[in-house]
Amino acid sequence: MLSRTAAALYWLGRYVERADFIARLVEATVRLDALSARPAGEAAWKSALSVTDTDEAFAATGQSYTQSHVARFLTLDASHPGSIIRCLEMARNNARAVRTALTREAWTAINRAWWLFQNRASTGGATATLNLVEQVKGETRGFEGSIHRMMRNEATWLIQLGAAVERSDNTARLVDVKYHLLLPEGEAVGGVVDRDQWTTILQTVSAVTAYRWLYSEGLQPANVIDLLISRFELPRSLAACVEEAVQLLSQLAKRTGLQGEADRMARARMARMQKTRTSEVIVSGLHEYLEAFIHENAMLNAAVARQFRFI
Repeated sequence: MLSRTAAALYWLGRYVERADFIARLVEATVRLDALSARPAGEAAWKSALSVTDTDEAFAATGQSYTQSHVARFLTLDASHPGSIIRCLEMARNNARAVRTALTREAWTAINRAWWLFQNRASTGGATATLNLVEQVKGETRGFEGSIHRMMRNEATWLIQLGAAVERSDNTARLVDVKYHLLLPEGEAVGGVVDRDQWTTILQTVSAVTAYRWLYSEGLQPANVIDLLISRFELPRSLAACVEEAVQLLSQLAKRTGLQGEADRMARARMARMQKTRTSEVIVSGLHEYLEAFIHENAMLNAAVARQFRFI
């Protein structure tokens, strides 16, 4: 496989996963702001920008932190790489470059998602925004399903590897922002707003039912953190993403013979993850742990690029 083909497949997986996550984040923030018992307002939209690391880019626009402005920025604004439309555009460009490696269903899902944003100037109100992001989620789920039905070869595994690396980064950023930035000043930990926000985090990663299955003592922040970090049963947890990356790199090594730095880093990270206890992480510093994880994930991404000769 040519190195540029491998790079396009890997980044196709990353961009589709990123578009899906931003859609989920916008949906959750709309619900937190407009539909919760005590709307979170400006703080919720600031936190959404922090999760996607686009807060500085938005501040440069000079716009206020309202639903209409931030939702449009995160969905329709093509001037920065953190919007859904840019992610889908990049995914579509990469998919076009490797069109023969994809099934018709996979290509159609990406193309339909991209067309959702053409000739659209505004996201509209809360209901219209929810409808838009639900359509994006539907198309990205369709793409993910089509990948699972493709032939199990290097193309499929590279797409899934990119998605796993992106998914772990998104989950780490989501937990970090909630733990440090989201609760408005003056609101009590464990109060109505705090509980709404933790529930929203679970909704963002489709983990409400999983939480109820695994924990019997009601909603507890420590349990939510444990679920999103250490529980291999949850596909979007850090532990599950780390395990999936190891498995995919192993399959790629067997098929291509390319094995090296990325494999070693991924296995070492999984070994540490298996020994991780959430209670110890919280005591020693959750923010520091998540910052280290995000940095390590970026290093793994760079190692994958070198190993498969993207650069």
